[in-house]
Amino acid sequence: MIDHIELRTGRLEACVHFYRTVLAPLGYSLTVNGKTKGFGDAKGHDFFLVSGEPVDNPHYAFRAPDRATVRICCELGGNLNALDREPALAPHVHPNYYAGYLRDPDGRLVEFTCHSPE
Repeated sequence: MIDHIELRTGRLEACVHFYRTVLAPLGYSLTVNGKTKGFGDAKGHDFFLVSGEPVDNPHYAFRAPDRATVRICCELGGNLNALDREPALAPHVHPNYYAGYLRDPDGRLVEFTCHSPE
């Protein structure tokens, strides 16, 4: 589980649009809309964007409840020309590790993963 992530971006509005689109199937929405943009669900906020020069290209993953949701997130990202790798099993991690990868507007690798069998 991710507690929270805050990323600096030089393309705030593009990133807000990207994350609003691909996080919706996980039940996330824009919950803080000030200078800092925060995303979360009914449990709280855990993902934030702020204006600034990106300093790193971290890899981070959002856990999906099932493989279908991983596919939906990646399909929505693909519609934004952000698909890096199609969803697939990654048995080198563990037998049920299923993940797909997107690139956000700043080039960060964004993973959507499910640890459960189909």
